[in-house]
Amino acid sequence: RKNYAGTSPITRASGRTHSVQARFARNDRLADALQRQAFSAINTSPGARRYYDKQRARDSGYNPALRQLGNRLVGILHGCLKTRTHYDEATAWSHHATPTTAA
Repeated sequence: RKNYAGTSPITRASGRTHSVQARFARNDRLADALQRQAFSAINTSPGARRYYDKQRARDSGYNPALRQLGNRLVGILHGCLKTRTHYDEATAWSHHATPTTAA
């Protein structure tokens, strides 16, 4: 699903070179819909916002960070369809939550 949506990266390695590039062979309508979903999720989902901010802190640009968030959302959708469960914010983003330190 991630490859079809065009959100997963292409990793090429040969000898001494290693590159990670955006996927261009994709369903453009689905990719546009995922980018809009990722943009909307930034404003409505605290977990998605944390994930997006973490990607931006790693010096990813705006579009790569949105693409990575869209890739994560497709993964969450796949998990929901596979297990036949409804989306749950706490479950979807629990492993990306920042650990709190106890005093």
